[in-house]
Amino acid sequence: MEGGTVAPWGASWAWGLPLVVLTVLFHATGLGFIDKGVRSMLSREGRLRNLMTAPIFALGGTAFSAAVLHGLEGFMWAETYRFIGALQDHKSAMLYSLNAMTSYGHENLELAPGWQMMGALEALDGLILFGLTTAFLFSVMQNCQRVLRTKPVQPD
Repeated sequence: MEGGTVAPWGASWAWGLPLVVLTVLFHATGLGFIDKGVRSMLSREGRLRNLMTAPIFALGGTAFSAAVLHGLEGFMWAETYRFIGALQDHKSAMLYSLNAMTSYGHENLELAPGWQMMGALEALDGLILFGLTTAFLFSVMQNCQRVLRTKPVQPD
């Protein structure tokens, strides 16, 4: 490292680790709210319970909602990159963030010197978040299958 021209890696860790914790807590909370909606939709009292389409709406809505959560979490990282001066504009920050979070990393964008460790931390965060989403989607699919296997309630 050239004498004082780059932020030490400690700054990346100091910003990145709390952001990982924040986004994981945000994601888990969001999945909890989504779960409430799915359970309500698939319950006996749910308006769509008698329709075979309820599981389709539940799964599609879950996937959409999870994608929105991931986008919001990418936005959190992007705004942090802008705040610390690691990227110069919002478009680049968001594109970099989604590339890092998904481990796509294809675009020719780089964080300012000294902040590259944050990109790796965001990729780690993405793995955690996508793991949580995958487990949650699997759970929703199991609930949907359970609903499809049960006989629909017939109105009296």
